[in-house]
Formats: sequence, structure tokens, C-alpha cells
Amino acid sequence: MQGNYFQPEIECASREVMHYIQSKRLRRLVERCYQNVPVYRKRMDEMGVLPGDIKEIEDVRKLPFTTKTDLRDNYPFGLFAVPKAQLARIHASSGTTGKQTVVGYTKADIDAWATGAARSIVMVGGTKEDFVHVSYGYGLFTGGLGLHYGAEKLGATAIPVSSGNTKRQVQILQDYGSDILCCTPSYAMYIGETVRDMGIDPTTLPVRAGIFGAEPWTEQMRKEIERLLAIRAFDIYGLSEIAGPGVACECQLQNGLHINEDMFYPEIIDPDTGETLPDGVYGELVFTCIGKEALPLMRYRTRDICSLDHTPCECGRTLVRMSKPRGRTDDMLIIRGINVFPSQIESVLLELGMDPNYQLVVDRINNLDTLEVQIEMTEGMFSDTVRNLESIEHRIANALQSTLNIVARIRLLEPKSIPRSEGKAKRVIDKRKV
Repeated sequence: MQGNYFQPEIECASREVMHYIQSKRLRRLVERCYQNVPVYRKRMDEMGVLPGDIKEIEDVRKLPFTTKTDLRDNYPFGLFAVPKAQLARIHASSGTTGKQTVVGYTKADIDAWATGAARSIVMVGGTKEDFVHVSYGYGLFTGGLGLHYGAEKLGATAIPVSSGNTKRQVQILQDYGSDILCCTPSYAMYIGETVRDMGIDPTTLPVRAGIFGAEPWTEQMRKEIERLLAIRAFDIYGLSEIAGPGVACECQLQNGLHINEDMFYPEIIDPDTGETLPDGVYGELVFTCIGKEALPLMRYRTRDICSLDHTPCECGRTLVRMSKPRGRTDDMLIIRGINVFPSQIESVLLELGMDPNYQLVVDRINNLDTLEVQIEMTEGMFSDTVRNLESIEHRIANALQSTLNIVARIRLLEPKSIPRSEGKAKRVIDKRKV
């Protein structure tokens, strides 16, 4: 299957050409970091590594890792590699788990980021004739402006709706003729539910594709979004520390996310040992920002768990693909010694026909971890008898125990009783940390 490309000379480049590009850019990155970022110079000196030792892209393994803690410890600008006068923009994470992680961009960085986002829009079938409805949040969060600039870079029309006022979102989808919807998958579900509750036939909406990211979601959730909105739903990957949305995105074959590896060199490592793992083996995703000027992070540990595939895609792209992340090493719950990812629980619920509106409440009672899974009932279930509801709770509990080997208390809630999110859904309440 051949498709349209935004930059075929990069997206369809041979491995030899990509190796040349990556090696050249890595050498430039290392020199910049060594000369301008004291933290990196100190670590490289401690490791006995000089810029001249880095010749090929494979030499990236000689370099130190970077973590989110490093960004916080050097808050706000300690890891920047350019003077503040050269910055064109600042973004930052929400800081919900500590100090904000601050990211700076030069004009060249903004242009490269927009290029990655434009490639992503084309990957899902977008063209310069399209209206791109951006319902990610704008501001310090990277989501909104990332896709906005990508749409404009492509030559498409950006509609900067941002999040909130969901009925108005639906009206804009109807009236403006939006072709592509961009938001978090949980908000896409909410928009789909709103379309249904408003009595609108989703097939009458002009929108044909959705670009959804910023939180983990399952294949079952993809199918539900596609059903509710009558669109094709695509996963996009990014993180504020690297560049926001546009680091990687699915093409129309939906068989992995193509990484813009001329800008972001990926590795998969064993999260415990740091050892580099081969294609097809799941581990922690690590990026080196070989295409950035202001904050060119070395071997940044994303905490996302996935695998890589370097085989060419049938779409014609040769860009390496990453699997849909299975979860994160830092949102993984350890309950009574068992590793549990919220995405695993979501898969079970969707397979049983439940709506993906749920929360996990973890607590510690008498030194024993407990897990309560709170799930909204569907409208049909709400009128069931108590006996039928108890039967459903048992069925869910048994399915979770079979899949996760853990006993969970199931609590069915009234429809729409779990707060909806216009951004990332809050899935876990861990009272053990209080």
C-alpha cells in the first residue's frame, strides 16, 4: 500500500541514508551539550567520554541517561543548550507530581516540531484541504499548539477549539465541516457520548479521522471511539519533555507508530539494567533528541513500555515503528507484589461490554493492599435487578482475577457519576501515598 507523504525523502529513506543523518546529528548534539550544558559535561567527564568519541549513531550507548528528575533538579533552564535570547517559546508539563518540567524551543525547534506534526496528519490521511479541529488544551501544555502548528505547516486549516463546552464542540464539528479531530482518547469518548445523547447520527458528521494521544488507550477503546463517532481513530505519541505530539504517529495501516527518527533517535532498554534490547522485545522507550537545539536531551528515559520494529511498513515508510505503549513504568501499580497497568483492566472491562468509564482506588488496610474498581453502569444495566447487578460484579471480578491474578472489589456506579475529563482522564486514586 502506497500513500501520500509530507517528506518522502525522509519518511521513505533507506537505512543507510537514515544512519548518515542520525550520526551527523548525534555528533552535533553531543558537541553542543558538552560545550553548553554543565550537567552533561560533568557526566561525560565522569564516564571518560569526549565528544570526539561519538562518531556513529550506535555510539549513543556511550552517553549518560537523562530522567525527568534531572529536569526538575535543574529547574527551570539548567539543561538548556542555548542562551535564553535564542528561545522562541517555552512549554511545561502540568507539574502534578512535582516541579514542572520546562522545555524551551528555538525557531528551528518550532519548525521541526511542526514538521513532525504535519507528517502525522498526513499519515492518517490528512491533506492541505482539510479542516483540523484541535481539542487538545492550549497554553503551556504542548498538545494544542503542537497539532495547530502541524496543520498550518501542512497547509491545512487549523480550528483552535481547545477543550471544554462539549456540545459546542459537536456543533462546530457539524457546522464548520471539520475533517480531522485531535484530542485525548478519553475526551473523544466523551464527545462521542455527547453526539449520541444529542440524538445525532455520527455518520452525518463530516469528520473522518481522529488523532488521539497524551494518555494510554486500548484497541477496544479505539473500536468504541470509531463506533461512536463513525471515524477511524489513530494514535499519536509525544511527550512535553521531547516535543509534544508528533514524535510518532500511526499511518492508515494502524500497525505501529512511525517515529520521526531523523529528529528523535529511539532505543528500547531493560528498565532495571539499562541494557539495550533488540527489536520485538518490550522494554522502556528512550529518546535522544538529535534534531533539537534548545533542549537536546541525551537518552531521555520516557518510562513508556513498548517495542520497536525496523521492518518497512506496507505504507511505504521506512521510519522505525514503535508499538502502542503497554503502560508506563511509573504508573504501574504494584498491588500485593503483582504488577498491574490500568490499561490491562480497561481491556478486560471493554471485552465484557462495559463502557470505559472507570476509576481504580488503591488503599492499604491492615498492611494489606486493596484494589477497588469503580465502573459506571450502562443505561441498560441501571434498570437491572440487584441480583443481575451482583452477577455482573462477579463476572468482572472473575475476569480480572483470571487476567491479572489479583482479587479486586467491583463497585458499579450510576451512569455519568465518574467526572468526565476534557484532558487526561484520572484513572487511579492511590490512597497509599497520602
